[in-house]
Amino acid sequence: MRDAAATAVGLLCDLVGIDSVNPGLVAGAAGEGRIVEHLHARLERSGFTATVVPAPGHADRPSLVAVPSGWSDGPTVVLNGHLDTVGVAGMSEPFVPRIEGHRLYARGAADMKGGVAALVAAAEHLVREGAPIRPVLALVADEEDASVGSEAVIGALDDLHVRPDVCLVAEPTDLAVSRSLRGFCVVRVRFAGRAAHSSQAELGINAVTSLGRLLHAVDQRAPAVRATGGDLMVTVAHGGESPFVVPDHAECLVELRTTPDRPASAALMEVRAMLEPDWHADAETVVHRDGWQLDTTGPAADLAARIGGGLGTGPTFDAPYWMEAPLWQQVCPTLVCGPSGGGLHAADEWVDLGQVRRFSSVLVSVLGDWTPDGE
Repeated sequence: MRDAAATAVGLLCDLVGIDSVNPGLVAGAAGEGRIVEHLHARLERSGFTATVVPAPGHADRPSLVAVPSGWSDGPTVVLNGHLDTVGVAGMSEPFVPRIEGHRLYARGAADMKGGVAALVAAAEHLVREGAPIRPVLALVADEEDASVGSEAVIGALDDLHVRPDVCLVAEPTDLAVSRSLRGFCVVRVRFAGRAAHSSQAELGINAVTSLGRLLHAVDQRAPAVRATGGDLMVTVAHGGESPFVVPDHAECLVELRTTPDRPASAALMEVRAMLEPDWHADAETVVHRDGWQLDTTGPAADLAARIGGGLGTGPTFDAPYWMEAPLWQQVCPTLVCGPSGGGLHAADEWVDLGQVRRFSSVLVSVLGDWTPDGE
């Protein structure tokens, strides 16, 4: 177990040294190609058969699935993490690991190369020691944007002969097992007006005025949404093109965070209910993802209890943001737990190396003799 912990930290230093900024977020960014190449070569040397899985329509956005080369009759546990990061604005040396005490600073250190390093180190140790489980690494592209990586990998599982009994997503949770996470929906609202010279405003219809009314309506509605565990806000707004012209168009993006028990698609009706008939507005869903809750029984619940017991934590973390657990839950029971730190998506991102070591060690200990029914 100590071996896996030390391996995880060394691998983490390697991974943060590779630029894998998501090009869907930053035009021209490096993407996941180099980091997939690095892990592919490593895992092939470590006794895995590693397969690169490109996303349909995104051949330059590879993910990696690594399956132990020898067949095991034990349960198949998918160990999932994402390889992409957000951008590096404000960071002087984003890909140079800097260790200060128990903290390692670099882009992606906490979100989530610390979790990926722990998963890989634990999986390598389990295979090397001949553990009676089949640890399958699903290391994916594009989690920070559109999730094309996980969707591609999930679609390829049958062809790769992977039928998982459970999936562990090692997103940063401060080693607390996630109990739930919220869904989200983004709704685009477009307002149509009528242009006129601003000196004769009565001849036009001001689309920006209608936009302003919706902004106020959203602010008025938001406290009630928050009281139920959700959230509501406008995150983008613009309209008009020049002075001295009554604006004939405006639009905004309304974002609704939804509780796990509510379909995210219901957000469209919520937004439409706030639009007055005379505002000349159209609303459409841009993207939505449902929330998720940890199963109360079954293999994910059992594994969550065992991992949480080893870490000294329980299912106490209700994530306010979205992660890819709902995608994996469609395939098999899923749980979320991983090492964290601070500065996620910020210029001072860091991961707690103690958490990385503990997480990898506990995975080796728990998965070394785990069975889906907990017997």
